[in-house]
Amino acid sequence: MQHVRTYGGSDGVAALDVAAVSHAYGPKRALDSVSFSLAPASFAVLLGPNGAGKTTLFSLISRLYDTRQGAIRIFGHDVTRASGEALRRLGIVFQARTLDLDLSVHQNLSYHASLHGIGSAEARRRIDAVLATVNMGDRLHDKARSLSGGQMRRIEIARALLHRPPLLLLDEATVGLDVQSRASILADIRKLVATEGISALWATHLIDEVEDSDHVVMLADGRVVANASVVEVVRTTGTGTIGEAFSKLTHKKSAPGDLA
Repeated sequence: MQHVRTYGGSDGVAALDVAAVSHAYGPKRALDSVSFSLAPASFAVLLGPNGAGKTTLFSLISRLYDTRQGAIRIFGHDVTRASGEALRRLGIVFQARTLDLDLSVHQNLSYHASLHGIGSAEARRRIDAVLATVNMGDRLHDKARSLSGGQMRRIEIARALLHRPPLLLLDEATVGLDVQSRASILADIRKLVATEGISALWATHLIDEVEDSDHVVMLADGRVVANASVVEVVRTTGTGTIGEAFSKLTHKKSAPGDLA
């Protein structure tokens, strides 16, 4: 894996700090006093069924929605009061596909680089580096529409890394992909955290994407129902697996490998 240089954060400051965040759509409360933090150079899973509030939370972190209750900080920078400083430290991959299918991989990435004020020569160097990171260097001039779903996801991850953020958010990044593609992309993100010191928050509803060594933040009906290591969550709930623990905490039945 080629080295991806990132912005750093202050020592001892959380990569992401979510403090008592609530959000509502009219009378419907989507998030209810959500609080947790993510340490620098760490990987955590935001685990919850569809409709739990994961995408709403990511929309607040990325400033697609305004934070009206509570506070969100990225490496100490408040996303409302210092949005520029906060957001330049953030890379995000949303659930919906966002590549322009009629443009080449290079054109998609170059456009993103220009939005971040990266000059053409530097952009080309960074594009080569991030494509090597996601093992897509040979698809530089291919049209986005010619890529498989898994390859598109890799390009979107590469795009999120272009401006060298130290925090990466991925919202259901493997939705619609086959098992092998899901496992490969997730393994690449874990490796990126381990080798490059990036912090990553991986949102999913799929139990089989959670490893025993992971830290999990569980959401259900807009509330945090657990915030600990998988081992600790299983132990404190008196269950045998993280799937059983989730079912117990949310009083919902889950199909194998899926919380939906």
